[in-house]
Amino acid sequence: MSERHVLVLPDRDAAEEVAEELAGRFGVAEEPQLVRDALAGEDDAEDAQWLVVVEDPDGRLDPAALDAFAAEYEGWLEAP
Repeated sequence: MSERHVLVLPDRDAAEEVAEELAGRFGVAEEPQLVRDALAGEDDAEDAQWLVVVEDPDGRLDPAALDAFAAEYEGWLEAP
């Protein structure tokens, strides 16, 4: 079953590092998508979270492991 995981990170640098490490750490073949998520009412890029969207076509990634990985960068796995 295909799944999509969304990791929420505090800034762009953290999101880029996470996206780069996903292939080596979890064997993610498809390049994750980076998305800027501005907080409600904020236009300043400093107040934006960044999302790393990971496609998991085989449903093989462990959500708990992804959440722990994101936590290393002060982030978390968004609940489905």
